[in-house]
Amino acid sequence: MKQFMDQDFLLSTDTAKTLYHDHAAKMPIVDYHCHINPQEIWEDRRFENITQVWLGGDHYKWRVMRSNGADEYYITGGASDREKFQKFAEAMPKCIGNPMYHWCHLELQRYFGYHGALNGETAEEVWNLCNDKLQNDPNMTARGLIKQSGVYMIGTTDDPVDSLQWHEKLANDPTMETKVCPSFRPDKVLNIEKPTFAAYMHSLEKVVGFEFGCIGCVKKALTQRITYFDQHGCRASDHGIVYIPYVEATDEELTAIFRKGMAGEPLTTRESDAYKTALLLHCAREYAKRGWAWQIHFSCLRDNNVEMFRKLGPDTGFDCIAITNSGEQLSKLLSKLFEEKLLPRTILYSLNPADNAQLDTLLGCFQGTEVPGKIQHGSGWWFNDTKQGMIDQMTSLADLGLLGNFIGMLTDSRSFLSYTRHDYFRRILCNLIGGWVENGEYPADMAAVGQLVEDIAFNNAKRYFQI
Repeated sequence: MKQFMDQDFLLSTDTAKTLYHDHAAKMPIVDYHCHINPQEIWEDRRFENITQVWLGGDHYKWRVMRSNGADEYYITGGASDREKFQKFAEAMPKCIGNPMYHWCHLELQRYFGYHGALNGETAEEVWNLCNDKLQNDPNMTARGLIKQSGVYMIGTTDDPVDSLQWHEKLANDPTMETKVCPSFRPDKVLNIEKPTFAAYMHSLEKVVGFEFGCIGCVKKALTQRITYFDQHGCRASDHGIVYIPYVEATDEELTAIFRKGMAGEPLTTRESDAYKTALLLHCAREYAKRGWAWQIHFSCLRDNNVEMFRKLGPDTGFDCIAITNSGEQLSKLLSKLFEEKLLPRTILYSLNPADNAQLDTLLGCFQGTEVPGKIQHGSGWWFNDTKQGMIDQMTSLADLGLLGNFIGMLTDSRSFLSYTRHDYFRRILCNLIGGWVENGEYPADMAAVGQLVEDIAFNNAKRYFQI
């Protein structure tokens, strides 16, 4: 029987162990998509206790607690930080097979030196150990955690109206070794069907300095903000959308649709899709001109629990996988841009793992010469960044594309402790490739296969995002 999460955790062969320890483990991290607050990096925040750095805003953990029957008072309510931590600790033993169990214990091992198992009985010991280190260890601030994790680049997620003041400060700080780049997330500009649409667009008008009377005004505003982001070091955009639309319309039709949306009038699905298609195409063209990567996350059904959405708002743990038929529309979108020679570097993520094979075959239809693997199948996202989800995503990519050009893992997290997700991914990657080598499916040239692992862990992403 293997020891609990020892140094060879998830590494089942000698080749896997060599690939991980001699190659993957030493590589820096490009965390090209996350939800870290850049202000906390600039201010070098020190967290008072483990609950603040672990449970604050982490809807992954909130779902675990809800599934264990915890009252919302102990999750997002007024319970003390110690009480919230206790409820989470009590849920941990039930997480067998869940990546949350592995993530949390990797974090406890890496950052706090704790190699036991977190549960209701050990909660007090872990609470005291973690809090003592968080409060007294000079390396346990936001910047310290980034540095000791070996993070080379961080891509935050930022709204078009953001001033990017914290990115500007970080870029001008000679003591900040890690690159912190904004990423352009214009979902609120595209979500014309939302009741908050008009109010948001008025806030965008104030930022760009002119009113929007037509679709051309919206495009002009987006171009202005994309240029601003580019001047502040942006290397990628990100679009979160339920499904990929593709409906062509004239500027006159789009202006009429936009005005209906601003007036709060109901829109047909076709009208909403036409508006979104036009802006997706416009943004993509602008990204291509600047060499950005275009990330598209789709097939997520958000805010399913209406009552809890009213109480807590979005991104609080009430989302699920959506079953959408986006392949044909996505193909048309990419084909249109390819024809115009304005298809940017593109990373596609579907929350539905049933889309893996479709995405991996679609990639090969639109590749380019600007960079190997120009069109990417993004790493297992959200409900798929599990052990099996990562294996399935990488195996499908290997089956139908080129795994060797894969740009690897990201945290998609709000926590400064989540960099161990890269470690988790690298162990799974090395075990997968190591198994193929040991099975005689790939030559046992350790220099070559080690280079392949190092590329997927770091080099490919560094090249892809031009950093």
